[in-house]
Amino acid sequence: MAFCTNCGKEIDDRAVICPGCGVPVAGAQQPYMNQQGTGARPDDESSMLYGLLGFFIPILGLILFLVWNKEYPKRSKSCGKGALISIIVSVVVYVLAIILIVVLAASIPEFRDAFESLDL
Repeated sequence: MAFCTNCGKEIDDRAVICPGCGVPVAGAQQPYMNQQGTGARPDDESSMLYGLLGFFIPILGLILFLVWNKEYPKRSKSCGKGALISIIVSVVVYVLAIILIVVLAASIPEFRDAFESLDL
């Protein structure tokens, strides 16, 4: 256990700030903060490549979105957008494929007779 240099209260060795006075503990590793007060790093940049990565591998885009959310918000947003667009496009393609199959199946006489015999 250590003691706060400001108020003298006993604090845990892993503490980043003193629970008594709120002053940062000397020697504790502080999270990165830029001038705007956010956790974004200077090397954080939005990129179309991250969006394409998220689009073509949506599960990786979602994982990177969750992992980079605090540290690299612009990169994570690009990955998340790519993954979301990929999922939306996939759903639309599947729905259109099902509609096309039903329309084509209904236009072929053999399939039309099979559909009419079903009690739906």
